[in-house]
Amino acid sequence: MTTASTPPAAPGFGALPLSPATLANLEALGYTAMTPIQAASLPPALAGQDLIAQAQTGSGKTAAFALALLARLNARRFAVQALVLCPTRELADQVAAEIRRLARAEENTKVVTLCGGVPLRGQAASLEHGAHVVVGTPGRVMDHLERGSLQLGALNTLVLDEADRMLDMGFFDDIATVARQCPPERQTLLFSATYPEGIARLAQRFMRSPRQIAVQARQGEARIDQRWYEVQESERLHAVALLLAHFRPASTLAFCNTKQQCRDLVAVLRAQGFSALALYGELEQRERDQVLVRFANRSCSVLVATDVAARGLDIAQLAAVINVDVTPDPEVHIHRIGRTGRVGQAQGEGLALNLASLDEMGSVGKIEQLQGSASHWHPLAGLTPAGEGPLLPAMATLQIVGGRKEKIRAGDVLGALTGDCGYTREQVGKINVNDFSTYVAVDRRIAREAVQRLNAGRVKGRPVKVRLVDDAADD
Repeated sequence: MTTASTPPAAPGFGALPLSPATLANLEALGYTAMTPIQAASLPPALAGQDLIAQAQTGSGKTAAFALALLARLNARRFAVQALVLCPTRELADQVAAEIRRLARAEENTKVVTLCGGVPLRGQAASLEHGAHVVVGTPGRVMDHLERGSLQLGALNTLVLDEADRMLDMGFFDDIATVARQCPPERQTLLFSATYPEGIARLAQRFMRSPRQIAVQARQGEARIDQRWYEVQESERLHAVALLLAHFRPASTLAFCNTKQQCRDLVAVLRAQGFSALALYGELEQRERDQVLVRFANRSCSVLVATDVAARGLDIAQLAAVINVDVTPDPEVHIHRIGRTGRVGQAQGEGLALNLASLDEMGSVGKIEQLQGSASHWHPLAGLTPAGEGPLLPAMATLQIVGGRKEKIRAGDVLGALTGDCGYTREQVGKINVNDFSTYVAVDRRIAREAVQRLNAGRVKGRPVKVRLVDDAADD
């Protein structure tokens, strides 16, 4: 296994052996200079080498492997030529969307997503019509392989995205089963934020002399204001409410080490008037989808999650991360706080607030060692409420019964709200159309009235049923 160091500067995509159409599409999408992981991984990937690339979420890794697999694709051959395995449905959806954007340069590149929570029959029908790229979770991909609806005989690229979290979630055997059904001469690209022992096992069994690339998260670039607060165990959850009342971040991702801690913290925050939702492994897919929609569309202020449940989420403009518990793995800590203050974000400034008890100081020391700097401690007594009243989100979410199956599109919902209902475009936020339901964020101040007007009116010429799904919305 050979190791490559990160290049000192990121050149433009024009330095790569990509087609003129692909380069033109990249320019149209606003891709100018490569990120460090793209500059380090794309040349060997485009040359056909197997890769183990270590990089954080938000580093541009999706485009790195997407451009590599698209370069090897023959769009005229209707067979699955690339397979991307992801730990969660949300990440698979994001990856598929990014591949479709990057594939616009080539005509008729078909990308199919295979994840749980969706009927197998419809996915099998999509595969029958011909797919070039499949993006999916290991379990559902295995289901299709067992049923014979997915054939991998023509595969030339296998991508393992967020491989460390797939291993955390117990997918080693599933990945091994899928990899064994891929042609042995394929290219394998493995991307991971951390490097647990299972990665080496995967590489040894299923990769050919992989080149290893590591791009470290650079704290200075991300511009994160990181603060530490010492707490007694009994005051930990209340301390989160103090932090929220003091800093009043518009959107906060709070990490707990256990799902019970997640549930307890949400109960404490809601009792104090905060809009908070929990995300952990045992939620049903429908509940999980609704939680993620509400946090992403700004109708929930605080998302409380475990590491495994939050993996793959890429929430833009995240104002703050709160580490309710210190993780014993210092690399996971770097990954957590890297979600705020992303390079390229508006202002680029992020806030990472950490609570630690005396029992956790050993883990804090490991984090300091990895970061190469001492922690900056602040007293809890210095936290005072800023502003009047509870921290409420700007938006509220409406759920419309009916979605893609009823041919509803985002434009239909926007048209109903800005046309018949009489609201302005600025009062309407993100619209998510699923198979059987549609979620739309609206200004919280008009939420209840908007429910009444939509229920009394029509969307796409038909009456609809609409309900408010936000705890925090008021009249």
